[in-house]
Amino acid sequence: MPTPRDRQARIATFVVYAVQGLSFATLLVQVANLQNRHGLSEGELTLLLLIVPVLAGVGSVLAGSLAGRLGSRRVLRLAQPLVAVAVAGAGFAPNVPLLLPALVLFGLGVGAVDAGMNMQGVAVERRYARPVLNGFHCLWSLASVLGALWVSATAESLPMGVIMAAPMVLAVAGSLYAGPRLCPPEEETVPAAAGPRTFPWRAIVPLCLAMAFLYVGDAVISNFNSVYMEDILLASPAVVPLAYAAYQATTLLVRLGGDLAVRRYGPAAIVRVGGAVATLGFAGIVLAQNQPLGIVAFGLTGIGLAVVAPQSFSAAGRLDPTGSGVTIAVVNLFNYVGFILGAMLGLVAELTSLRVAFAVPLVLAAGIILLARGFEPAARPASPQPYPQP
Repeated sequence: MPTPRDRQARIATFVVYAVQGLSFATLLVQVANLQNRHGLSEGELTLLLLIVPVLAGVGSVLAGSLAGRLGSRRVLRLAQPLVAVAVAGAGFAPNVPLLLPALVLFGLGVGAVDAGMNMQGVAVERRYARPVLNGFHCLWSLASVLGALWVSATAESLPMGVIMAAPMVLAVAGSLYAGPRLCPPEEETVPAAAGPRTFPWRAIVPLCLAMAFLYVGDAVISNFNSVYMEDILLASPAVVPLAYAAYQATTLLVRLGGDLAVRRYGPAAIVRVGGAVATLGFAGIVLAQNQPLGIVAFGLTGIGLAVVAPQSFSAAGRLDPTGSGVTIAVVNLFNYVGFILGAMLGLVAELTSLRVAFAVPLVLAAGIILLARGFEPAARPASPQPYPQP
């Protein structure tokens, strides 16, 4: 039975996920506007965007190292406000030399927060002794939708800097509220199991690959959804953010019932179905001939990809021999491997077209179907409470 302290930590973790979703969406739906402001070609934009996942990978590794010694709570209390500052800085940057340090700070901060918040999510899941990670990712998606809708509503009435800075005031406030209430190190770790402890490399490989495949698709959508809508489907500034809003809205809807579905059908079945729906969604993006069909196709990809990340982190947490977060940090690193590969598809787009670039995650989404079996690892969780099998 969850204690009042467990519920307090869960609420704080909800806030951390929401702040991250809001910050991420506020920046990424402005990619086309940033490209136009600074006169960047598709190739130049791709190289600039590569800074974010490369440094996010560095931030994730640093977070894993620091969290093992200091706990993920301290990592989040430092990194999350810095992400908000970086988003606001990118909005006000008048040129590329000033945009660059904002993206550097954003990349490092996002990587640290991604790793830290999922460590907190798994710690809460252990304490609740039932799947709850989909709920956290659900709130991430809700905040992302709100961020995209905010940009859509103000796109033609406010300067870009104000549009991007205003939500970050809420982000900083949320981070300051949540920080003291998150799980400290003694609530994250679990007693060491008897016998030798080895890192579960073989069991974790399918999770890492699925995470990479997921984020190739997510990166293409996040980085190029606005460019696709504007250049390929000729959408107006008010319509452009609706593709990303549809992607995050359907992600949100699926995650609302995700934990219940996992308990009933098991994580492997849910991931397998998700891979199939995502494949259909990417096929729709490649073939869409008008704006409504394009928006619907982006929504389908959200339905399909929604469950992969929560189940990857949940399975990694069950494989963690000590609860130190090391397996979560490794799986999270492949988030950025996928994001880097996805960002590099901008070069494919420049040489061919965005439609061809979106065909790559179509193939990888189908690959997730084959990896789904790995989401039901045989290893029992190293946890003070038994983890229920769905």
